[in-house]
Amino acid sequence: MSTTTGTAAANEAPLPAIERLSWPPLIALSLGYFLVMLDVTVVTVAVPVIRDSVGAGASTMAWVVDGYSAVFGGLLLMGGGFGDRLGHRKVFLTGLGLFALASVGCAVATSPGTLIASRLAQGAGGALLVPTSLALLTAAYPAREVRAKALGVWAGISGIAFAAGPLVGGLLVAGLNWRAAFWINVPVALLAVWLTRRNVPAPTGRTGARGLDPVGQVLGIVGVLALAGMLNEAGTQGWISPVVLGAGALAAVALVSFVVAERRMEAHADAARPPLLPLSLFRSPGFSSTAAVGVLLNLGYYGMLYLSTLYLQNERGYDALGAGLALLPTVCMAVVAAPLSGRLTARYGPYLPMTGALLLGALGFFGWLLAGPDAPYWMLLPALIATGLATPSTVPAATAAIVQAAPAENAGVASAVFNVARQIGNSLGVALFASLIAGRDLVSGLHISALIASAAFFAAMLLALSSWRNAKARAAV
Repeated sequence: MSTTTGTAAANEAPLPAIERLSWPPLIALSLGYFLVMLDVTVVTVAVPVIRDSVGAGASTMAWVVDGYSAVFGGLLLMGGGFGDRLGHRKVFLTGLGLFALASVGCAVATSPGTLIASRLAQGAGGALLVPTSLALLTAAYPAREVRAKALGVWAGISGIAFAAGPLVGGLLVAGLNWRAAFWINVPVALLAVWLTRRNVPAPTGRTGARGLDPVGQVLGIVGVLALAGMLNEAGTQGWISPVVLGAGALAAVALVSFVVAERRMEAHADAARPPLLPLSLFRSPGFSSTAAVGVLLNLGYYGMLYLSTLYLQNERGYDALGAGLALLPTVCMAVVAAPLSGRLTARYGPYLPMTGALLLGALGFFGWLLAGPDAPYWMLLPALIATGLATPSTVPAATAAIVQAAPAENAGVASAVFNVARQIGNSLGVALFASLIAGRDLVSGLHISALIASAAFFAAMLLALSSWRNAKARAAV
């Protein structure tokens, strides 16, 4: 053993096996994910106030909202790779610190440039802490049943945070000001750091002096960022604008080059220089299909969440707080759905809960066909409740499936792949559905989008069902 590796092993004490659901580590690891997901949507209802406060234009505000998600998705693989190489706990704490500092930068920003730079730094912090939090959670709960329950809580908290963003933003804007939406992150991040240092020891694993695959990192970052940028700009500039086409071409070149470089590196890999993304993971049973489920899930649900916010504000005349309250039923469902999904996953495995939840969501989106300028609010409740149950029920099961499909030493990368898939789905859904309401009335675009969202969930359901059948066939051999 090399001196460096020996030192790393000495500094990182073995993580004790937890055979029951111990709450302190779970709370510590869930708080970071909560912050990251909350900040995806918390600023959406505050856009008009922020624009007036810092003197930003429409294009600038698009980057304040979407640039965060673009950087987050673009750097997730790097964050997962850093965790696998340098130690998940160390990288997780670094991500929390960066996120807190960037939140301060957002809260005190007086110019559009400072606000955008701070939002991008928030995305980078989130990319460091999300995959490492899942890897730490996986190590903290080695028993499959307990891990599944923990994943249910972890994913449920993140789902609540994402969907609650408009409500929290509306409350803070109405009661204080838009800067409070960023100041609130600081004490929560500091609490997460304190809890992590006290309750989450660093697991032993493949950490130490190992190469970091700089070529793969650069190509992966450029490819995912260009893809996210293309999807973000498509919603406002159109799919055939020079900016969108140029970003798409750059994404294609970078991602193809990334695959070629990673395949070559994996073929000649040694213990000191592993590839950033081992492509052999996609040959593992269930890995590719679960990543595809992540894309389809976010495309449908979060694309429709974006349109439903516009529908409530622009078509029905709700203010920021009113829109957040109207979406409360879909938020509340995560409190029940995610823990229940964790228990079902522990008992039946991940694919059956995924299949049932995705079918429920596919049917639920049909409820949005009843939406209209004068439709009573109660007519929308079935769609809000069904899709609110389906999405947080799917995430814990899908997370468990993709982690189970990867070797333990690649837990951080597996988590990153799933979250990258979800971020791509989120950007694609928002861009696609935004383009569908351009040039036509919002209600008809909402109806078309609901049908597409239903089809996405149904396709994801078929993938989960196929994976379940394949798992049964392998178990029977």
